[in-house]
Amino acid sequence: MDLQIPIKGLKDRVFKMYARRLEKLGIQDLEDFLYHVPSRYEDFSIVSTIANTQPGETVTIKGKILKIENIYARSYKKIQKAQVGDETGQTDVVWFNQPFILESIKKGDKVSLAGKVDLSKGKKVLISPDYEIDNGDLIHTGRLVPVYPQTHGVSSKWLRRQIYKILSEDKLDDFLPEKLRKENSLMGLPEAIRKVHFPESLDEAKEARVRLSFDEVFLLHLSSLKRKGDWKKKLRGTSLKIFEKKVNDFIKNLPFELTLSQKESISEILSDLGKDIPMNRLLQGDVGSGKTVVSAIAMYLAYLNSFKSILMSPTEILANQHYRTIKSLFSPFGIKVGLQTSSRKTKGDFDVVIGTHAILFEKTKLDNLGLVVIDEQQRFGVEQRSILRGKGNNPHLLTMTATPIPRTVALTFYGDLDLSTLTDMPKGRKIIKTWLVPPTKRTNSHKWIEKQLRETKSQAFVVCPFIEESENMTSVKAATKEFERLRKAVFPNLRLGLLHGKMKSKEKEEVLKKFGGKKLDILVATPVVEVGIDFPNATIILIETSERFGLAQLHQLRGRVGRGDKESYCLLFTESSSPQTIQRLRSMEKIQIGAELAELDLKLRGPGEIYGTAQHGIPTLKVASFSDFDLIQKTKKEAEKIIDDLDKFPLLKQKVSEINVRQVSPD
Repeated sequence: MDLQIPIKGLKDRVFKMYARRLEKLGIQDLEDFLYHVPSRYEDFSIVSTIANTQPGETVTIKGKILKIENIYARSYKKIQKAQVGDETGQTDVVWFNQPFILESIKKGDKVSLAGKVDLSKGKKVLISPDYEIDNGDLIHTGRLVPVYPQTHGVSSKWLRRQIYKILSEDKLDDFLPEKLRKENSLMGLPEAIRKVHFPESLDEAKEARVRLSFDEVFLLHLSSLKRKGDWKKKLRGTSLKIFEKKVNDFIKNLPFELTLSQKESISEILSDLGKDIPMNRLLQGDVGSGKTVVSAIAMYLAYLNSFKSILMSPTEILANQHYRTIKSLFSPFGIKVGLQTSSRKTKGDFDVVIGTHAILFEKTKLDNLGLVVIDEQQRFGVEQRSILRGKGNNPHLLTMTATPIPRTVALTFYGDLDLSTLTDMPKGRKIIKTWLVPPTKRTNSHKWIEKQLRETKSQAFVVCPFIEESENMTSVKAATKEFERLRKAVFPNLRLGLLHGKMKSKEKEEVLKKFGGKKLDILVATPVVEVGIDFPNATIILIETSERFGLAQLHQLRGRVGRGDKESYCLLFTESSSPQTIQRLRSMEKIQIGAELAELDLKLRGPGEIYGTAQHGIPTLKVASFSDFDLIQKTKKEAEKIIDDLDKFPLLKQKVSEINVRQVSPD
């Protein structure tokens, strides 16, 4: 069976039925099943006779079902009671409210049961054990049993069965060259996959993870190197003439002085634009570090060379803001700037077009497109690349992000991009005072906020993580509910507005217009406020349930204030009393640099937890860890050694191609 076939495309009715649930776990094809590795193992490897079991022990017993029935408790819930016997004796087994067990196990069945032995009325009893029919191949009992990350409707037991089935039916080829594998003392791939799921010992599981971690990071390095090589070999763009004097005149006309790192980044970008290989650069910088003006200088050079530029933003809110900023920078030079969003389109022929990412799918033909600037989208896929080719002949590509990227993440995932980093902030930007606020100080904080807003005639944001409370998120305040509470009970004398992602574009614009026009004192919002909103008069941001955000995301939210010349503040509200959580959030009080916070969160919370949500485009690793710097360095060196000889290893080359089709390609 082809392991790359999407779950939705399989004939297997069970897989099809579970496809949507599996997507929540990142499982989209059969290969994803195999790389959905256990988070831990339960040790049911001690197999005991019934007579030898001791209360408090976790054991596996094997025997025959002598009796099994449903018993109705006083609460009208069913209790499933069974009697199991082996050659040494009998014991009772009890499950609670699991009537379906009687469909799985019948009287006379040989079973294997794993769980903790308890005492009830002086008799030994197994309470709610795991169970399976004993047909020789045990996967739920009698061994180290894998426990997986799971989601609603997809249990570890179900995953175990499917993975065992795939491993039984499919033969895996090892794509690593044997010489490389032996030099690094790595287990073979088929053995590693089998033993990570069904190990005989924890040492075996550990050795299997070493191999799979190596593969994961090595393949990412190799695919990055392949993309970078293909970009340089296959793509030919148009080199731009560097009009140094005109660019310098543009810079002199700016109403502020550029920072040193802005000047360095501009130099790197102009150098790229002067080549006939299309630029493929990522510009990373903290919120407010001045990325937009750097991109404007690149767009200005494209204009001087009679090429058009487009700047794409993730939201209409940010597109409108970029439009205003870019238009004000370019108006003295007669450069025509247009806006293209789903709710607003300016008509005419433009030198620079600002829009959302949806601009790619507009029917508009952008003749003579020389430069594309993408804001907050780290990875540009195959589909987008081919569409761009239809709008211009391999335009130069500049991607911008305010997401702090740890060094190991940059090395691993963005090896194909040239990286420019804005490390310093523009003059006049003040440090944002940050405080962690415990529940006991909430009321005082609210009073202080009202007093501050009145005295300084400034404004505030209140950020809540979700629009609606879900059953398992009852402790998280929904923005809509919090808005009503704040408006009626906390700030009845102030003017409040609400902003969330499910509002229509016109509604959002209306609220933002009011806030920008100082007709609102407080804007209550979901993290839609995080990306790009710029209001210099906003000096306070209060973040509810701050423990739910990663440090990098909190830092980006904090950057919504401090845009003007007034003192600014960030208040982190938390209900958590966990010492680790408090320590993590306290780091926001001390550290103002995004990259440092991202590195710290990497150590404290691990990969996949840094950014809080998936919207940032930062990928996660399934087996390896971004904090394993030695592995990242070692696999990078191995990838660099083998890249030029990749054609000699067809299985490895195919694997790299599969990764690049999933991620990005110049083709």
